[in-house]
Amino acid sequence: MFTPIKPDPALAETPPRAGFGKRIHAWMLAHLNARYERLVAERKRGLFAGLQGSVLEIGPGTGPNLVYYPAGIRWLGVEPNPFMVPYLRTAAERAGLQVDLRPGTAERLPTEDSSMDVVVSTLVLCSVSDPGSVLREIRRVLKPGGRFLFIEHVAAPPGTRLRRVQKTIRPVWTYLTDGCHPDRETGATIEQAGFGQVRYEDFRLPLGPVGTQIAGFAVK
Repeated sequence: MFTPIKPDPALAETPPRAGFGKRIHAWMLAHLNARYERLVAERKRGLFAGLQGSVLEIGPGTGPNLVYYPAGIRWLGVEPNPFMVPYLRTAAERAGLQVDLRPGTAERLPTEDSSMDVVVSTLVLCSVSDPGSVLREIRRVLKPGGRFLFIEHVAAPPGTRLRRVQKTIRPVWTYLTDGCHPDRETGATIEQAGFGQVRYEDFRLPLGPVGTQIAGFAVK
């Protein structure tokens, strides 16, 4: 079953340029993200190995993670950008996965307390309006012992040239990429979010200002 996302009512109330930006962002992820997916494929295979039960993915975008999920899971996606949906529908069909996609934001997840075995976030916490609120919601919906799996780009180490570049380009970068912040301290934010256990590794990709990344998990 594919539950199509309905247009976000807020989109109609924003200036046309804002809607145009969301459309362009969806197109870019669908057509220009293949190199990144190749670079992180092995990490994703390892991180998502053995998934089962109820899986909630925040900001699934165009659906690049769907190919890693086993057919038996119950997948729920929460996506704020309606222009992502046609691409995600195609990805779900190619993966042979039944999906339930709902409109909304990660700050207010449309599911019950302690209802999810796993929550997945890949390149999402950089663009949410309030990372701390999102992580509280993730903890709320996870079952005790449930896992939060993540791959995120993060700020470069303090004092480095890359960190200065990230800070300098942040205003323009954020505008052009639908809210993405290249210099968020996402690892530290996850560590401080109240999970029982947090483990992740830092790694570097040849991706300019978003090349410094982390991958790991947290347990409720």
